Formats: sequence, structure tokens, C-alpha cells
Amino acid sequence: MEISPKNLKKLNSKKGLLALLSKEPLNIGRAIRYVDYQRKLEKLQVELIRLQTWAINQEERIIVVFEGRDAAGKGGAIRRLTERINPRHMRIVALPKPTEDEQTQWYFQRYIEQLPKAGEIVFFDRSWYNRAVIEPVNGFCTQEEYQIFMNQVNDFERMILESGIHVVKIYMSISKKEQAKRFEDIKSNPLKQWKMTKLDEKAQDFWDEYTEYKNAMFEKTNTAISPWKIIRANRKTEARVNVINHILDRIPYDKNLKV
Repeated sequence: MEISPKNLKKLNSKKGLLALLSKEPLNIGRAIRYVDYQRKLEKLQVELIRLQTWAINQEERIIVVFEGRDAAGKGGAIRRLTERINPRHMRIVALPKPTEDEQTQWYFQRYIEQLPKAGEIVFFDRSWYNRAVIEPVNGFCTQEEYQIFMNQVNDFERMILESGIHVVKIYMSISKKEQAKRFEDIKSNPLKQWKMTKLDEKAQDFWDEYTEYKNAMFEKTNTAISPWKIIRANRKTEARVNVINHILDRIPYDKNLKV
């Protein structure tokens, strides 16, 4: 294989050598793509720092909601979003199942408690949209509770937006075949096995049910003021770049701010 001087320089860097030697068999094309991805990611992370600095200076409040299939890469995308920004001005929210007290409250109440303060970005690793898909598929809510949620969610988001909070909604989408492949990788890797939940184990069997509720969610909640962005996530690196680009496009930060 003939390698151009430009690509040879990439391979001869620390990132290039790590990419080339980290996986077997050796794959020059894959290593070059990974170096390109890392360089692109670093540039985007500088923009995320700029966005966060703007939010802090202007006391802006930002919510980024992540939804999607199990193993679609939500956690990996959030890690790339947050690894370079100031941890004192951001939070990742991944709420556990509701407590007994929370089950007696208005459904949105525990999410309201997690809304950002001035100058803060909050990343929801799953959100109130659990009730749109996860809960009805798995029998964690009644059909009446589901319908009440669907009737209220757009008004809930409208109130958040009218209060001055920016909201970005991202749905990460993978194929059934890719999900099965990732589940096998998780099961076979001792460092990842903790990620596999009981819900994950049923995800392939409930694929069509999830699809039905997902489509109903998009039809109802993909509004002009609070649209969804579907990110095709079969290729993890490409998905992470697209996620960051979308957030940068959606938030009207000062792109000329010095950081």
C-alpha cells in the first residue's frame, strides 16, 4: 500500500503509532482515520470550551438531552463532550429508578430539580423521555400515565424554553445488528460487563415495540421550538463528531470569544 507523505506524518505521530499498534491486525487505513478523528475532536472540544465560557460569562443555562437505543453510544458521546470543559460548571444527570416518594410526585418533578443554574450545562443521559419509550415498553407505567405524559411534555418543554433555558434533544440511532454486536462485546469484556442491565438483555426481543413508541415520541414531540436531532451512530467516532457539531450549531454562543 502506497502511503502519502501527509499520511506518513500522521502515522509517525504519537497518536498515529498508538492507533496503529493498539489493535490487531495492523490496519493503516483505520489508524489514519483515527488520527483524523482525534484532530477533529480536539478542534471541536476547543469550541465546546468557548461555548461553556460564553455560558458562564452570560449566565446562560443549557440542557442537552440524550436518548436512544441501549448501547447506542450515549455515554461515549457525553464523555467526549465533557472531558475538556470545566467540571464546576456542568453536570451529567443519569437518574436511577424513582424512589417510593418520587413515585407519588408529579412525574416531571424530579427532573425539574435537576435543571441548570446560571452558567451551567446539564447533560441528561436519558431524561423525562423514559416515560415515552422505556417505561411503557417494559410495563413500568400504565397506559394512562403514558398518555398523561404525552399530553404534558410539550407544554413542559415550552415552559423550560420560555424561562430562558436552551434545550438540545439528541436521539442516537443504531441498527438491530449493530446493537447485537455491541452487546456481545460488552458481555465478553470484563471491563464492560457492568454496563449490561436487565433492560439491555431484553432490548433485542423488544426491538419492534421500542420502534413503535420511538416513532410516536418523534411524531408528538419533534416540535418547531424543541426539535429532535437523530444521530446515526453505527460508527461511533462519526457519531460523536456529529453530536458536538449539532450542539455547537444549536446554541447561539459567541464564536469569536477568546479562550
